[in-house]
Amino acid sequence: MAGNASMSEKQPLTGLPYWAAALFLVVVWGSAFNLIEIAIAYVEVTWVVAWRLLIGAILLTAIVFLTGRKLPKITNSRWVWYLGLSFTGMTLPFLLTAEGQKEIDSGVSAILVGVMPLMTIILAHLVKTEQLTSRKLAGFAIGLIGTFILFLPEDFALKFVDEWQAQTRVLGAAFCYAVTTVFAKKAPDTDPMIGAALMTICGSTIAILIALINDPIPTNVHLYGWLSIVGLAIGSSGLATIVYLAVIDRNGPTELAKINYFPPFVAVLLGVIWLGEPFTPRIAIAFAIIMFGVWFSKGRANPSSPSKLKTD
Repeated sequence: MAGNASMSEKQPLTGLPYWAAALFLVVVWGSAFNLIEIAIAYVEVTWVVAWRLLIGAILLTAIVFLTGRKLPKITNSRWVWYLGLSFTGMTLPFLLTAEGQKEIDSGVSAILVGVMPLMTIILAHLVKTEQLTSRKLAGFAIGLIGTFILFLPEDFALKFVDEWQAQTRVLGAAFCYAVTTVFAKKAPDTDPMIGAALMTICGSTIAILIALINDPIPTNVHLYGWLSIVGLAIGSSGLATIVYLAVIDRNGPTELAKINYFPPFVAVLLGVIWLGEPFTPRIAIAFAIIMFGVWFSKGRANPSSPSKLKTD
């Protein structure tokens, strides 16, 4: 990822490679919410995050060395960059999401994180990587309406749901992802494989410290708990991070935000079918409005022809 390089220096992902990357991220990121729901039923939130990042770091570091790559020296500025990106893109949002899902369903959590593309639009404008058009602003406003509905009770009375604090935590996670998506493009030019390893190494270090300070190391963890954590580590925290950084590197944060339009659909579907979560009219209406806001803000851009960012 080059902070000063133009998008034309690297060939954007198009056609089959783009769609394969997009489908992989949609399925892995969408199912992650459901795996979190299972994992936190057996393991403390802090250790779910610490272990998923630690296992992911071990996996990605092994891949780096097995493919003949090398991690940068500890004095390299990339470590500072990816320390920050790991905190805003992994450790903090993982903790916020898992804490939120102790009170709300995985499908609702995914819908709230689905607001991330709209947050990215505003942040990208503020850091001057993209222009804020009237269509984008309208899409953001529509998404806010859907989010507000999600905070209302089932009878739509003008009061907050009992779980509003948990939902706010998940919205905080969405904001963290938006910050990471925008600033990852400004990071020093780095092989996505190495960047993913750096993020998980830094993220796991922070998460382990937080876990050790706050909770005892769990023992006698149920098999379902371990399977969920390993699934999160290999998929969302591991391989998906490589693909995520590659898409940002080649196609930019806006294209990544488009992909984020779809994981909530996967999470909601799996939540209903797999975990037996309710899909009430309030949730359905809020979901539809938020997704329409995201779609409207993106216009008719063709994913196979990624838009180029304007950089200063």
